[in-house]
Amino acid sequence: MAPGSVFPLTEDAPKFEDLSGLEIKPGDNPYDALINACHGSAAEMQARYATHRATRNAQQRGNFLTPEFKGLSIDPILLRLENPDIEPGFKDPRNCLVFWARPPDHIVRLASHLQTLLAKAAPGLWLMPAHRLHLTTLEVAHSRTAEEIASLVSALRPALPAMAGLTFARRSRLVKPMISYDLSAVAVSFLPASGEEVLSPPPAPLSSDHVGQNGQNGQPDQSTAEDPDAYTYHHLRRDVFTMASEKVAIASRYVVPSAHITIGRFLTQKDHETPEQRERWIRTIEDINKWLEDEVWDVKDGEFLGEWMVGKERGLEARCGTLWYGGGRTILAGEGF
Repeated sequence: MAPGSVFPLTEDAPKFEDLSGLEIKPGDNPYDALINACHGSAAEMQARYATHRATRNAQQRGNFLTPEFKGLSIDPILLRLENPDIEPGFKDPRNCLVFWARPPDHIVRLASHLQTLLAKAAPGLWLMPAHRLHLTTLEVAHSRTAEEIASLVSALRPALPAMAGLTFARRSRLVKPMISYDLSAVAVSFLPASGEEVLSPPPAPLSSDHVGQNGQNGQPDQSTAEDPDAYTYHHLRRDVFTMASEKVAIASRYVVPSAHITIGRFLTQKDHETPEQRERWIRTIEDINKWLEDEVWDVKDGEFLGEWMVGKERGLEARCGTLWYGGGRTILAGEGF
């Protein structure tokens, strides 16, 4: 536990296990480890991300359907924030420092539609407000005091403009949305693109002041015409990690191959108390995922678009404060395209 870390309530710590088959050696840059293991191949990186989420969903399916089911993992802090009568005056003391990628409007619209479908099977599900949806590109620190976070922000401040603006010049793409879930929450997860047809309108061209910046470790700072997906979202995570680690020590909870937006959390057991309710929940998720694969993945003129050009509409957000549930404040937001 880092000095000054704050854990005000007892709960089972979430386990962020890498289920992609990758082993990260101590001391390695965790993002470089996967890139090197995949020989820089976008196809191999997509496969690792896909393996992780498929394996995790299968694992969680078993957790819901087992006869030994012991209940959902209810977030005690969110429960108190949403139900002030439990502990009047309670405030979340866990301060964090992160870099978020904000979803563009069409992804917000898709996420909101998925929330509606899930709420039919679990009316008691807490839904992340649409304006708070986010993808955590890098968690610098979590569960700290406000003073500790302020010190980290001060140390990191000289690098913030370059980091927040990274997605303007180093453009990556996420595809193939799917519902991912566990006993505490539900999310929309994506895969790094690898050769899928580009469905989004072309972004604005790079201006002269954005061209010519070399990526980390000799990687290109943007994808090429020959391979538009050469620079993946995992490369972006690596570059943000590298830039931040030059200024401060990184204390992320996880570096697993996952690109996910949390869209809901459990605050009650009532929707999952019986085997029939839990089977309905799993069936709902699997039906949604089948619909996504058939009607959203790689579909150019469908009702929903599942492709996300990271940095579209807005760049990365450096954000701090009590932001566990999409709150906090923005220190600096990068330029979008």
